[in-house]
Amino acid sequence: MKLAWDSQGDGAPVLLIQGLGYTRQGWGPLRERLARRYRVISFDNRGIGESDIPPGPYSVEQLAGDAVQVLDEAEVDRAHVLGASLGGFVAQVVAAEHADRVERLVLACTSPGGPGSYPLPEQTLRLMAEAPSLAPEVALRRFVENAVAAGAEPELIDEIYAYRQKHPPDPGGWAAQAGAGAAWDAGDRLQRIEAPTLVVTGTGDTVVDPRNADLLAERIAGARLERIEGAGHMLFWERTEEFAGIVERFLG
Repeated sequence: MKLAWDSQGDGAPVLLIQGLGYTRQGWGPLRERLARRYRVISFDNRGIGESDIPPGPYSVEQLAGDAVQVLDEAEVDRAHVLGASLGGFVAQVVAAEHADRVERLVLACTSPGGPGSYPLPEQTLRLMAEAPSLAPEVALRRFVENAVAAGAEPELIDEIYAYRQKHPPDPGGWAAQAGAGAAWDAGDRLQRIEAPTLVVTGTGDTVVDPRNADLLAERIAGARLERIEGAGHMLFWERTEEFAGIVERFLG
């Protein structure tokens, strides 16, 4: 599997794992912000960007294996791991199944999945149902607007929209990633996570129900929960300084 990855900065390594349909450039200013103190390693999941796009379906376990491959290629034995959204599913598997590779774990705007988790908010379900009837550029902008907090600055929406236009997902790869996310269920993995864990959510997230952060924090021994008031699903892009500060204080 060819996986495209970047490394920025020096210091303790931090592996960033992105969510559905986002490339390694999709962290906004966060990579450069964290690279002031850490060696930040980011990559394109299989199915998007410059990484290979094999036929689906994919599984979260396959995506976790890819993340470990990136650590191997970067010659990193242990790293802090930060996963967002679908990347948070992947990070849970990496921490549970490859515990020796994970120093500390950060789970952002994500969920344990399975029958006990909170489903997609109604606002997102309505948009997904409506999207096929919209012009592609209109649908894309609506999805960007849905991913940030209500009342977000138009300039922020324009910036994320421009990124999405520049890095469009491959339809087959997107569907394969989405299938992996739809089937996600952490099961008993959360009880097997030993790495110190931070769970971060935005209280205005309309893509992943913020109450899923409580479930993660309850099921992972010793996990710490941080809420960013009013932030949406793209909290690391919307509130970069606040999010990075929370992460840095946790990582040390």
